[in-house]
Amino acid sequence: MKNTFPDVTLLITHYNRSGSLERLLKAFQALDCAFGDIVVSDDGSKPQHLEAIKNLQNHYSFRLVTTPQNKGLGNNINKGQDAVRTPYTLYVQEDFVPKPAFVPHFSDALEMMQQEKDLDIMRFYAYFPYPYLEPYKKGFSRMIYKPWVWYSNHLKFYYYSDHPHLRRSTFFEKFGRYPEGIKPDRTEYQMCISFIQKKGKGLFLDDFNAMFDQKNSSDEPSTIGRSDWRESKSPLFLALRWVYLKGRLVKNTLDVATQK
Repeated sequence: MKNTFPDVTLLITHYNRSGSLERLLKAFQALDCAFGDIVVSDDGSKPQHLEAIKNLQNHYSFRLVTTPQNKGLGNNINKGQDAVRTPYTLYVQEDFVPKPAFVPHFSDALEMMQQEKDLDIMRFYAYFPYPYLEPYKKGFSRMIYKPWVWYSNHLKFYYYSDHPHLRRSTFFEKFGRYPEGIKPDRTEYQMCISFIQKKGKGLFLDDFNAMFDQKNSSDEPSTIGRSDWRESKSPLFLALRWVYLKGRLVKNTLDVATQK
């Protein structure tokens, strides 16, 4: 392999989407990428998907960690991260596909994280840019969390994200484990709050759609259902959304200040 990252484990979380998992592994192979290790953490998939994953192990070198029943996103990431043995973790959910730009951007990100010990996370994908950024270098910007309520963009609380990112494998030591037994959105949100409270620092890729595509097919649709009422363009719903977001701004600010 030409693009080798021996200090990095590729951690993939999976649930009932073995075709998507195969597509992800095949895409990294096509980019001539090799990692120190690959861990697939499965969240109690159906037998046919588990059988497909075990067949994939004949073609791709990875370790599979499983659970007898579905326990949710928090447990799936926790047990996957527990299996990591390298200093750095590239976390990717199974429905993402790396693009050719992955190699140069990831190489830069890993080099910066190795050299700059205060960096906790390097974010590679998002639906929207982090709202408060300070230009850094090599196509990345430093995320700046602004606690005051007059910095009113609610996305500022999503300093951390479950989308593809590079992090130190000691992540749990600083930020704690993911909460289990709650909905995926709450799991992510609680980690966001912990990340801010523990003074996490990270960089955000300016061209945040350059490294990965997120792909869902009719055969293997997203396994996480999200409400779509907030996307409505109706004047009534826009007004309700404005009120909702202002309320969330206050609540989230209090969560950062008070939650343990």
